[in-house]
Amino acid sequence: MLAKTPPMGWNSWNTFGLNINEEVVVETAKEFVRLGLDKAGYKYIVIDDGWSELDRDPVSGKIVPDHVKFPNGMKSVSDKVHELGLKFGMYSCAGTRTCGDYPGSFDHEFLDARTFAEYGCDYLKYDFCYMPRTANGPLMYRRMGLALKASGREILFSACSWGRDEVHKWIRSVGAHMYRTTGDINDSFESFRDIAFSQQDLLGYSAPGCFNDTDMLTVGMFGNGLVGTELGHGGCTDAEYRSQFALWCLFSAPLILGCDIRKLSPEMLALVTNKNLIRIDQDEEARPPIEQHVSLTSAKNRVYFKHLSGGEYAMGFFNFGEHEHRIRTNLTDFGLSASSGLKLTLKDAFTDEPFGSFTEYMNVPVAPHDCRVFIGRLENV
Repeated sequence: MLAKTPPMGWNSWNTFGLNINEEVVVETAKEFVRLGLDKAGYKYIVIDDGWSELDRDPVSGKIVPDHVKFPNGMKSVSDKVHELGLKFGMYSCAGTRTCGDYPGSFDHEFLDARTFAEYGCDYLKYDFCYMPRTANGPLMYRRMGLALKASGREILFSACSWGRDEVHKWIRSVGAHMYRTTGDINDSFESFRDIAFSQQDLLGYSAPGCFNDTDMLTVGMFGNGLVGTELGHGGCTDAEYRSQFALWCLFSAPLILGCDIRKLSPEMLALVTNKNLIRIDQDEEARPPIEQHVSLTSAKNRVYFKHLSGGEYAMGFFNFGEHEHRIRTNLTDFGLSASSGLKLTLKDAFTDEPFGSFTEYMNVPVAPHDCRVFIGRLENV
């Protein structure tokens, strides 16, 4: 099965937008290996919008790479990525044009899928701009799902219809391996918080083989998206990036980095390669967490409890408020009764240090815009 666990990698859009080129892609792939991101599970190097010429080849009808941005052609870039032991990803759109106004794949799905296969593509992000008014969204994704299967190459299908058409109800049936359940993220606390709050009713549709995609991570960008676009926000703090990454892991979301890997700080590298958090994200059962709302003043704080394989559990305490809070929760709300004769013994996912054992109740101090995440087991009292 392709995508037994949530895909992990990097996408060019958050930092570079349409200003992508061969040098950036190859340098990023090399830095992936140098930093050990590949060993942590990150495999896909994905080129987003802006890679092609403005029009198709008039003879073959194919989408062709921009001859300035990619002077050696896309197969050359793909080969360099593969030589590093990584996988190569590309971008297209279900409409007549991409979101950046380049050729889309509408009514060219089978030709384009064969072209991507010729390039050595392992992953296709498929967007949703410039759809004809008479077009049917689900049908457009069915077409590309069939086209990719018929291309002669195994290609991961990343559907990006922004949560439209109740996509969670039908997307597994078209052969997709991940699908966007939300609009675009930007590099701000408010953006990833609002995305997280919007997901609870959708997480149960995610499962091995096809995962809810809460968009690319902005972790480590620190406001270095393209100024003047939706990405050009002020960035987040270390604490806020910890919360974003932990939420995506608890949600079993694809972990697609969007920062400039060449400028990744040691602190952010340690975060995105944290073995405990990645283990939560990559858990083979991919179960959705139980969500508990915690009202503290006007803050909308959350506690998440997630069943993991192998008899383990994960818990996340998130403070979305402006002041430190002691977030309180009754373990009975997650099924652990006082009469069970069991206690939940936890370790801190960030530090790997023991945190304690609990039978009925927890009271966890959490800094503003920060989180605490734990992994544990049930033991006899």
